[in-house]
Amino acid sequence: MTRAALALLLALPATPAIAAEQIARLNGAGLSPLWIVPFAGILLSIALMPVTAPAFWHHHFGKTTAFWASTLLVPLALNYGLGVTAHEVVHTLLAEYLPFMVLLFSLFIVSGGLHVRGNLHGSASQNTCLLGLGTVLASVMGTTGAAMLLIRPVLRANDNRQHRAHVVIFFIFLVANIGGGLTPLGDPPLFLGFLKGVDFFWTTRAMLWPTLMATGILLTLFFALDSWFWRSENERGRPTADPSPDTPVAIDGKINIALLGAILALVLMSGIWKPDLEVVVYGTSLELQNVARDAGLVAVAWASLRLTPARVRQANHFTFGPILEVAKLFAGIFITITPAIAMLRAGTDGVFAPLIGAVTGADGRPNEVVYFWMTGALSSFLDNAPTYLVFFNLAGGDAGVLMGPLATTLVAISAGAVFMGANTYIGNAPNFMVKSIAESRGVRMPSFLGYLGWSMVVLVPIYGLLTLLFFA
Repeated sequence: MTRAALALLLALPATPAIAAEQIARLNGAGLSPLWIVPFAGILLSIALMPVTAPAFWHHHFGKTTAFWASTLLVPLALNYGLGVTAHEVVHTLLAEYLPFMVLLFSLFIVSGGLHVRGNLHGSASQNTCLLGLGTVLASVMGTTGAAMLLIRPVLRANDNRQHRAHVVIFFIFLVANIGGGLTPLGDPPLFLGFLKGVDFFWTTRAMLWPTLMATGILLTLFFALDSWFWRSENERGRPTADPSPDTPVAIDGKINIALLGAILALVLMSGIWKPDLEVVVYGTSLELQNVARDAGLVAVAWASLRLTPARVRQANHFTFGPILEVAKLFAGIFITITPAIAMLRAGTDGVFAPLIGAVTGADGRPNEVVYFWMTGALSSFLDNAPTYLVFFNLAGGDAGVLMGPLATTLVAISAGAVFMGANTYIGNAPNFMVKSIAESRGVRMPSFLGYLGWSMVVLVPIYGLLTLLFFA
């Protein structure tokens, strides 16, 4: 949480439960586009500063996030009063940010307690199977968890290969992005949709064919490309001495497999069990099933930390640094996106009226092609979770309608956010992490523009095919 948000919460009066309708919401119809500047500022900082000023960003990303949050909260309190500002912050943090971070935290802790030891031989068939396995796991344990679990075994399997960068590139495409498209556990944008009321298994049903098609094409392309590299290396007589000889593969920290099942059960429970009980905190309703889910997820993370042998996390080079960075950054993102969401709620009465016109056809219905490509384009260079939120609200923000008459629109938004996060190193959090780990193991990865070239050649034609089959 940013310091500005914490200070605002501490300034709240000690009041009894207040009904949500008794506290004024921020009226987006009267907001100027300038209120979007903090949100744009934090997203651009996340996108550009790790590349342009890595040392500064590493030491001061928390302060940068706090700065952008403050540039919103202080003017908001001065212009609309402490009550409206506090209500927006409390609602954002309790109803959206904390559930989001609790799930990410539990998946991060549990996946960090699983370690794959041993070594396989990096042939084209073995590599394709590893990428296929990672793609499946991404929707069960999240793209970050699956990527961190399998990237080191994939690198060990190929450490005697001359050409390895393409393996990591396709790994990012599949395991760190597209594989997470089938459940709300897979990728943060889809869990945000779940928090907004999208049914867990609706995502699986609706995203099944686009995900299978994209995955099938990519695995086929990868097998063909890796087979060609494999044959060319052998034909040139490259020495086959393996720095990490083949050894039996085993999994350490198996208790975490059961804990992953517990995470899945808790998320499903919160979508099925409806006790119709809630507690209201400063106008924000917290339903019992969601409170129980989040408490259970914290308990699962605690159990993983207590039950997993320390050597397993040491073998994974596990630290809390990545999740702490995500927590700080997303606190700023969730707070600064508040005015943008309010403007979207205002519909054609707000400043986003031209954008609403751009994604709406002449007949008044949403243009799914535009939703898919616009969501994807922004997800390529900005974080895909807030991008999903923006377009979810732009499409009306009503989960029931978006799962019904506008189901194709929600699929377009979901696919654009999840799939096109693969387009750049900064499109999704695991992308840059995988790149850094690969380079630390001696893999010569392409530059930012070089990787973008790969995605333009490989991914964009697949997106074009998906557009024709599912959205046109």
